Amino acid sequence: MTKLDELIQEHCSDGVEYKKIGAVVSIERGKRLVREQLSADRGYPVFQNSMTPLGYHSDYNYPENTAFMIGAGAAGEIGFSTVKFWAADDCYPMVCGEDISSRYLYHALLRLQPQIKSRVRKASIPRLSRASIEQFDIPVPPLPVQREIVRILDNFTELTAELTAELTAELTARQKQYNYYRNKLLTFNGADIPIVQLRTVVKKSCSGSTPTKGNSGYYENGTIPWIRTQDVRFNEITEVDSYITEKAVAETAVKWIPENCVIVAISGATAGRCAINKIKATTNQHCLNLEIDESKALYRYIYYCIYNKYDELLSRKQGARGDLNSSLVLSLEIPIPALDVQRRLVYVLDNFDAICSDLKIGLPAEIEARQKQYEFYRDALLTYAATGKTILTDRQTDRQTDRQTDRQTDRQTSLMA
Repeated sequence: MTKLDELIQEHCSDGVEYKKIGAVVSIERGKRLVREQLSADRGYPVFQNSMTPLGYHSDYNYPENTAFMIGAGAAGEIGFSTVKFWAADDCYPMVCGEDISSRYLYHALLRLQPQIKSRVRKASIPRLSRASIEQFDIPVPPLPVQREIVRILDNFTELTAELTAELTAELTARQKQYNYYRNKLLTFNGADIPIVQLRTVVKKSCSGSTPTKGNSGYYENGTIPWIRTQDVRFNEITEVDSYITEKAVAETAVKWIPENCVIVAISGATAGRCAINKIKATTNQHCLNLEIDESKALYRYIYYCIYNKYDELLSRKQGARGDLNSSLVLSLEIPIPALDVQRRLVYVLDNFDAICSDLKIGLPAEIEARQKQYEFYRDALLTYAATGKTILTDRQTDRQTDRQTDRQTDRQTSLMA
């Protein structure tokens, strides 16, 4: 019998009471600061509308070890500050009553996060009301049981964070290696390879448009994929989150583009990123869409050439927002070897790219598995049967441990291969 089992038997053998969050926690609202009150690096962190501090302030309004939630912007995100901090007006600090610990509450809220985010009001700035959070039920076992659950989950989180950091560093190193070889493969020093402007291999280029947001007829029940710059991430685009209607295509400047265009983001922070659309689609005006003349170049080869020119594109950004335009992109100079050479290069680069980027294989999948493992243990520990025991049985624990060991062994074997 584990220590947790013993504590449950001692303190809550007849079951665990579920309570409304609002009954055991005071969900407060922070206090606004103006820009002049913020420092870039001195004082206490200020949380406003994201998990990243807005800045730092000379004073704090909540103590260390306080759970909080973001109410606007990244609404529904859940944080826990181990240091004193200033909660601004879009931050909801959680002040716990005597029956619940702040760290236990943090883990319980993480478990509810999908449901919490479903209550976020979609608008130009997503918002979440405190009243909607207060109505959720959470199990509130006695404090000794809470402390043991927190100990288990914190230990698991710490181990997961250490391994994830190791895996992330390994993935970063692999990405650097890939970038090095991509640049090496696409640099033909001394070879008699034509260097041409990108425009010479582009059959057609265009940007898209954004139909008027206030016209529901352009968006409601839309079935036409509409690509935005957040979809352009050095990737293949096979699905999107945004759709428009036939009416939008007929009445606005939106244009259809065929499959296998090379799309370059040309606006602000996203400018310079590229992707390939694997679906027939439309785009907004911040995407430059290049249909490649396949008699001169392979679209995937051109994608890799533009990818390799990312730093150069960044250096070409103009204006206060740092935008690109079609002329700046189409004037890029790229090497154009024979098509059979391009085909061999694409084969090699595709394999490199799959190893680095595919979330279903390799290190990214391992990192994702660690998060899912934490979620499994958290959900099991925070879910109680009628008897008051957790649903995490010894058999389930053994199965999880076996899967973890198998994944670790497989990863080490693949790295040695």
